[in-house]
Amino acid sequence: MATDTQTTTTAAHTADPGDSRLSGRAKLVLFVLCAAQFMVALDFSVLNVALPVLGEDLGLSRSALQWAVTAFALPSGGFLLLFGRVADLYGRKKLFLTGLAVFGAASLLATFAWDPASFLTGRAVQGLGAAIIVPTGMSLLTTTFPEGPLRARALGISGTLLSLGFTVGMLLGGVMTDTLGWRSTMALLAAAAVIVLLLAPGLLPESRNPQRPRLDVPGAVTVTGGLLALIYALSTAAQRGFGGADVWGALAAGLVLLAAFAVVESKAPAPLVSLPMLKRRTIAWGNIAGLVTFSMMSTVVFVLTLYLQETLHLSAFRTGLVFGIQGVASAVAGMYAPTLIGRFGARRTLVGSLLGQGVFIAALLGVGAESGALLATVAVSLASMFHLGAIISYGVTVTSGVPDAEQGLATGLVTTTQQVGITIGIPLLGVLATTRASLLDGVRTVLAIDAAVVLAAALLVAIGLRRRTA
Repeated sequence: MATDTQTTTTAAHTADPGDSRLSGRAKLVLFVLCAAQFMVALDFSVLNVALPVLGEDLGLSRSALQWAVTAFALPSGGFLLLFGRVADLYGRKKLFLTGLAVFGAASLLATFAWDPASFLTGRAVQGLGAAIIVPTGMSLLTTTFPEGPLRARALGISGTLLSLGFTVGMLLGGVMTDTLGWRSTMALLAAAAVIVLLLAPGLLPESRNPQRPRLDVPGAVTVTGGLLALIYALSTAAQRGFGGADVWGALAAGLVLLAAFAVVESKAPAPLVSLPMLKRRTIAWGNIAGLVTFSMMSTVVFVLTLYLQETLHLSAFRTGLVFGIQGVASAVAGMYAPTLIGRFGARRTLVGSLLGQGVFIAALLGVGAESGALLATVAVSLASMFHLGAIISYGVTVTSGVPDAEQGLATGLVTTTQQVGITIGIPLLGVLATTRASLLDGVRTVLAIDAAVVLAAALLVAIGLRRRTA
């Protein structure tokens, strides 16, 4: 098995670390890793438009449909940090392949589900596979491509495909459900997992922490339990509001477990999360920026979907086209973000991206009851361009300067921030749009708060990272 040093040396032979050009083999490695990330991103959105049809077919009530999403979100977010660390210790490639196999098998189970229990079991195991694939894939990327322009370009391509996965999923899910049925969406994911699983073994290098310290079991239990409880509470609140005792109970349990995790990590001889690592400005402020950009942009997409369909009465297909244009804008941003990072540094690009995202979210305040589709299309597309710039630059910021032995932990933090951000934005702000007497007033309120939070984050991140030179 190759050590982390050997892995980095292998990557260095694919290209000059000071150059952003990729060799033929490096392109294949990047393709496999990005295909896996794209597949997981697709899974987040491809099933959304199929939920009503799925519910009728399997006998899931309208109130129970949320579990088709929650069953996936719980393990996919709750186990990210744990599997990121396990990969550091026992081999990233090995665990990555395991995650692909788990994800593919679970997708098949969901495809041929015969009742609600079998379908939800498949979704939960899909989420477990995603929790393995995402941090191991990201750490394989950051240990395979050396720090500098090459890694920035690799992260740029990965971030672009991650963003496109969400957008393509919304469009593809509707088309496939109408023509082939909802089961085809799950079959597509199973086929994708098989293809990546066949290509990956011969292309990916193995890497792990050669010291292999003992796994921090108490830390793993408290952080996983805390994240599971927190994601359950916020996912349920997104569907039913914050009035339920189970929501508040889970929220309290999550906060207590995460507090216990901090205490455990301060005393553990081989902690799951190194508290000194969290004190690094790049990691702390980078993840704060990531949390804000993911949570606020997911909320924008949610409230604009309501606005376009319920206020402007656009069809689901035309609404999907609006977000399809957003995906194209994101792809353009993904091509140029690494160049901006190379020219201005990750810190300046991150702050500038947050500012741009906030400004164009604020521009959405101009939408009205009679018209606004064009403004919404242009503004959300430009906001998405800056959003993707923030995603790529915060990934570069967090993983820069981190030893290869801790890349699984660093990328686990990155992906956990993404998942938590996607999860918390809608229940925290989206409820303001749905509970106001006027939907348009609610949408504008949410957009105003959203823009203010992003702009404030840009200022705080600029101050927090002011000593960083890159």
